[in-house]
Amino acid sequence: MLVENFTNAEVLKSFSGKRVFITGHTGFKGSWLCVLLNHAGAIIKGYSLAPVYENSLYENLEKNLHIDSQINDIRDSEKLKQSILNFKPDFIFHLAAQPLVRYSYQHPLETFEVNITGTAHVLEAIRSLQNKCTAVIVTTDKVYENNESGLAFKESDPLGGHDPYSSSKAGAEIITQSYQRSFFRVDQFNSHQKAVATARAGNVIGGGDRATDRIIPDLVKALENNKPLEVRNPSAIRPWQHVLDPLSGYLKLGMLLNIDPHKYTGSYNFGPLEKDQCTVKEIVEMSIHQWGSGSYKTPEQINQPHEAENLRLDINKSIAHLRWEPIWDAKKAIKKTINWYKNQQMEPNKSAELCVRDVMEFYKN
Repeated sequence: MLVENFTNAEVLKSFSGKRVFITGHTGFKGSWLCVLLNHAGAIIKGYSLAPVYENSLYENLEKNLHIDSQINDIRDSEKLKQSILNFKPDFIFHLAAQPLVRYSYQHPLETFEVNITGTAHVLEAIRSLQNKCTAVIVTTDKVYENNESGLAFKESDPLGGHDPYSSSKAGAEIITQSYQRSFFRVDQFNSHQKAVATARAGNVIGGGDRATDRIIPDLVKALENNKPLEVRNPSAIRPWQHVLDPLSGYLKLGMLLNIDPHKYTGSYNFGPLEKDQCTVKEIVEMSIHQWGSGSYKTPEQINQPHEAENLRLDINKSIAHLRWEPIWDAKKAIKKTINWYKNQQMEPNKSAELCVRDVMEFYKN
């Protein structure tokens, strides 16, 4: 059997007993990744800032997670390096980031420091490791130079970025490529034993996200308070996907990269199928329907910071090379996400159970 033919469940099982270092483990995607790897029986070390948002997913999950959690700043290169060297990870998943477009306009230097310099700190720590290590550097769908053509971006398209967030993530990609070519060359793998790839995912949704300026958390907050949601760009298209879909891609990429770095080093898009692209308006209306009540309005936009109108990802490389493709379409992702929030509202102490329930259903496929 080809290694690409592993099922998602087999991929997850392959991390049993592996030492996995996660940066940004207290964030939304990081928290869900902790749930997955905890379920797999991995030995997990997390390095991140403390959760920022009230009622954060990580705070609700922490007591149910078996994880060595270190609260620290990725910009502290020496502490990060020592944390990685002392742990001696088999795998590193680098998720730590300043992840918000609009925040990046207000705090550009912080965004560049965290997303560019922070990534360099991770890569430099990997270079210092004496043991074999496989790393997946997570960036974003926004790393591409977007000319608003409406065409789906391929991994070979030019990198760019209008706003500080997008350009900082493109910078993280360029730095990773530099380390790949300078220090982690695949033709010299037997000497350095380091394999690195980047993962570019679209707009993830799922239970527990409480960040500001994200459509689902903003909508849930409005629904919980019986207020209409203000929708800035109803016609904007984004590659929406449930958080478990790209995470399953990161894990499969990590597993395959560990098996054959010559074949899998590079960059990969993770997003929905081409037929499953949705506008913001469609996502909002599906969510309100699933919640059973609610409304939205579109206020006049005056002097607002630039945000891309069309973002589509071409995932054919991941389908062909990794044999990965999304399991839950947008409709199913919205259903699972909104139901998670509704159930958590009724039973605030059941966040871990709700996550595990979604994981069990997802990994039946």
